[in-house]
Amino acid sequence: MTTMATAAPARASQAWYKILYVQVLIAILLGAMVGCLWPSVATNDWVKALGDGFIKLIKMVIAPIIFCTVTSGIAHIQDAKKVGRVGVKALVYFEIVSSFALVLGLLMGNLVQIGHGLAVKPDAAAVANYVKQAEASKTVDFFLNIIPDTVVGAFARGDVLQVLLFAILFGFSLMALGSRGERLRGMIDDVAHAVFGVIAIIMKAAPIGAFGAMAFTIGKFGPAALGNLIGLIALFYATAALFVVVVLGLIARLIGFSIFKFIVYIKDEILIVLGTSSSESALPQLMEKLERLGCSKPVVGLVVPTGYSFNLDGTNIYMTLATLFIAQALGVDLTFGQQLTILLVAMLTSKGASGVTGAGFITLAATLSVVNPALVPGMAIVFSIDKFMSEVRALTNITGNGIAAVFVSWWEDELEHATLQARLNQPNVSPTIDTR
Repeated sequence: MTTMATAAPARASQAWYKILYVQVLIAILLGAMVGCLWPSVATNDWVKALGDGFIKLIKMVIAPIIFCTVTSGIAHIQDAKKVGRVGVKALVYFEIVSSFALVLGLLMGNLVQIGHGLAVKPDAAAVANYVKQAEASKTVDFFLNIIPDTVVGAFARGDVLQVLLFAILFGFSLMALGSRGERLRGMIDDVAHAVFGVIAIIMKAAPIGAFGAMAFTIGKFGPAALGNLIGLIALFYATAALFVVVVLGLIARLIGFSIFKFIVYIKDEILIVLGTSSSESALPQLMEKLERLGCSKPVVGLVVPTGYSFNLDGTNIYMTLATLFIAQALGVDLTFGQQLTILLVAMLTSKGASGVTGAGFITLAATLSVVNPALVPGMAIVFSIDKFMSEVRALTNITGNGIAAVFVSWWEDELEHATLQARLNQPNVSPTIDTR
C-alpha cells in the first residue's frame, strides 16, 4: 500500500518568495492589474493560453491519479462490503449537504431581492448555445454516459465518472485475485507515486497559469461587465461564505476541528482554483493532502472524484440564487410550488456538472427551462458576470468535497485524529511523499 508521510522532516524555513501560495497570490494580483490597465494585452491569445495550458496539464493527470488511487484503495481493502458502504454513506452525505446549499440559496434570494428594479433587456441569442446543450441533456443520458464506450476512450476524454467506474471494477477484480494480484497492486502504487511526481513538477507552473487566467478574465470582462450586477456577485459571494462557515463549519466542529484551519491547510489549492476558476485544477493535489491529513485512502479515492459530480455545493447555491434573481429582474413572480420545483430540479440538474467554467451555466439553463421557460432568455442578464461567479462556485465545491472526505472517513471510524490535528496546527509545513 502506498505510504504517505505523516510528518514533514525538519528543515530550514523556506524563503517567502519560494512558497507556492505566495507566488500564486502575487500572480493573481499582477494578472488583475494587467487586465485592468492593459486589456488589449491581457486578451491576447498567448496570455489566455497560459491559463488554459495549466488547466490542460492538470487535467492530463487526473484520470491516471483517480484510476491508481481508487484501484489501489479497493484492492487493499479485501472487503467488498466496505466499498459499497462507503459509497452509500458518501451519497447520503452529498444529498443532505446539497439540500442545505439549495435551501440557503433560495432563502438568501428571497430575503435580499437584489433583482428587483434591474433595467436590463435580455438577449436570448447570447445564451442560445447553453440552452441548446441543456435541452439535449436528460437524466437517463447522464447515467448511461457513466458507462464508457471503451476504457481507452474514458481515459482519452478524461471523464472522471467513467474512469471512476472502471477503477472500481478493476479494484474489485484485483481484490478477487488475492495474492496473485500483489505484483500488479505494487505496480499501480508505484505508478501513483510517479504521477504525483509529475503533479509536483506541473505545480511549479501554477503562478504562470493563475496570472494568465486572471489577466484574461479581467481584461475581457473587466469593470464594465460588472455594472449594476455587482449586487448579485456580492450576494453570491456572501451566501457561499455563509455556507462554508456555518454549514461546513458545523460539520467540521462535529468532527473536532476548525473550518478556518482546514481552509488554511488547503490554501495552495484554493488560490490555484481562484486563479483558474476550475476546481479540477486542484483535484489531484487535494486528494494527496487529504490522505496526509489522516483520511482513509479508499475513502478519499471514492468520495472526492464522485463528489466532483454529486457534491457541487457552490453550483447548487448559484442555481437557486440565480434563478430567483432572473425571475425578479424579469418581473416574474414565482409561487411557493415553483420555488419548491427549483429545489427538486436543481438537485437533479446539478449532478454531473464539473468544476470547469461554464458547466454551472449549462445546468442553470436546464433548471430554468423546467421551472418556467419564460425565464430562459433572462440568462443573458447574468451571462456577462458568470465568469466572476464561477470562481466562487469552484472554491465552494473544492472546500465542500474536502470536508466530505474528512466526514466520511470519520463516519467510517478511519480518520486519524492525531494526524489531522498535527497537520491543521502546522499549516505552513509542506507535506512530502514517502517514495520508499
